[in-house]
Amino acid sequence: MIKIEIKENQITIMGHSGYDIEGKDIVCASVSSICITTVNALLSIDEDCIEYTDKDGYLKIVIKKHSEVIDKLITNMNNLLIELQSKYKEYIKIR
Repeated sequence: MIKIEIKENQITIMGHSGYDIEGKDIVCASVSSICITTVNALLSIDEDCIEYTDKDGYLKIVIKKHSEVIDKLITNMNNLLIELQSKYKEYIKIR
């Protein structure tokens, strides 16, 4: 199961969904795509707005700066993850 913890200035994503075998797991691929696309967009706007750690099955994003655009990108990422959780409840848990 992928566990996602959303706090005011930090988002932590850990684990693997177990939906399918590695390389065919659409849930893991979706979470990864949503999060890495957001990280890359944030860094392209302001390379100092976040710090992140990305290891196998673990992503931690620390938000260091806020602006209208940065906050909208983070909110969008969170909303996409919440939507994904609603479709794959047994594979993603957000708290």
